[in-house]
Amino acid sequence: MQKKLLSGLFWVLLANLLVKPFWILGIEVGVQNTVGNEAYGFYHALLSFSYIFNILLDLGVTNFNTRNIAQHPQLIQKHLSGILGIKMCLLGLYLVVTFTAGLLMGYGSREFGLLALLTLCQALNSLILYLRSNFEGLMLFKWDSLFSVLDRVLMIVICGFLLWGPHFSIFEFQFSIYHFVYAQLIAYGITAALAFTVIARKARLRRLRWDRRFFLVILRKSAPFALLVLLMASYNRIDPILLRRMAGDADAGIYAGAFRLLDALTMVCYLVSVPLLPVFSKICKEIKNTSAHAQLTDALRLVFWPLMCFAIGCAVACTLLAEPLMNLLYHGNGLPYVPVFKVIIFGLVPIGITYIFGTLLTAGGHLRQLNLFAATSLVLNVVMNLVLIPHFGATGSAWASLTAQSFMAVAQLMLAIHLFHLPMAAFLPPSPHNICRNISLLLKQQTKE
Repeated sequence: MQKKLLSGLFWVLLANLLVKPFWILGIEVGVQNTVGNEAYGFYHALLSFSYIFNILLDLGVTNFNTRNIAQHPQLIQKHLSGILGIKMCLLGLYLVVTFTAGLLMGYGSREFGLLALLTLCQALNSLILYLRSNFEGLMLFKWDSLFSVLDRVLMIVICGFLLWGPHFSIFEFQFSIYHFVYAQLIAYGITAALAFTVIARKARLRRLRWDRRFFLVILRKSAPFALLVLLMASYNRIDPILLRRMAGDADAGIYAGAFRLLDALTMVCYLVSVPLLPVFSKICKEIKNTSAHAQLTDALRLVFWPLMCFAIGCAVACTLLAEPLMNLLYHGNGLPYVPVFKVIIFGLVPIGITYIFGTLLTAGGHLRQLNLFAATSLVLNVVMNLVLIPHFGATGSAWASLTAQSFMAVAQLMLAIHLFHLPMAAFLPPSPHNICRNISLLLKQQTKE
């Protein structure tokens, strides 16, 4: 099991660390510097709004599928055929709910024009994540790594050309936030088509089918996953929406600019969790065995200590270097971002804990407790935002986000210790001998592959 976990971590981290930092710190920063804080804040608030209802495109099917395929790989053909039919129906539900909510929010033609494009991006991205869940469940981490970055590679090429490429004098070109969204739409479409082609061949898919009974069974089993994703998306993404409503586009843009580096660093925590879900799922299936419990302890030791060192070290370093970092990213105009950044960057620590122990609890099927924690975090975040934004603006929203994330992390950690009887050894750094052994295992695994 350690070999598979190491292999998964190697390929996923390698692919994403080569691509996504340039996307976040190069392209996204370049776009915000080009279009300005107000235009980017407008886009970021609507993106967060579309993301909250993203769960309706999936209803927890992706997380359920990763866990189920990891435990029962022989079901891949049946599930792929049936679930793709389900996702087509869910797309209609997502569009209806999102645009109805937009009407209730008082959105006009300007908001709906951009929101329509963003909902299509969300639909394609949700499809890619589902297709990737099949690669993850089958432990095909090389393919998963490829499709985890292909959309970003395509976006980098398109946006890089539009931002910095040659512009011919026969037409007047001015980059806008809409060009940024069009680039995402094209990249997601190409990636989804290629991912579907590969997994359809792996699963020997002949045709899509509609089975009402299968539809109801899958939705019933994935409903707790759906609620969890909805609640976590809400408390993680509601800050810029409330900021825009209560303080305006400019404050939402400042929050988005300060959040960007946290988003880039959070990517490492997320990537570590990708191979953890199928690995934890296999272990939890046999957790009553002594050997499985030892495997769980070994897996946690492999990821917990390095990830915490990374998170705490990055948070402290970024706080000390906050002003030069923000000035570097925003061409000497980084001062407005500094107070928000100094607060929000410490969210990296609870986020790292959540990605490890939230994944473990999800693999173990403890969705009821996770949903309770997530609902409490959402209420806590909203209340603190309503209190702090009028007085502190984006900085107050950052404190609200950090508080909600910290509560969620501590609650998950304590529950995991209680349910899985985790020994202190699970939180201690591996010995130098074990580190060398793990590196040797990884090198041998890649040589065989």
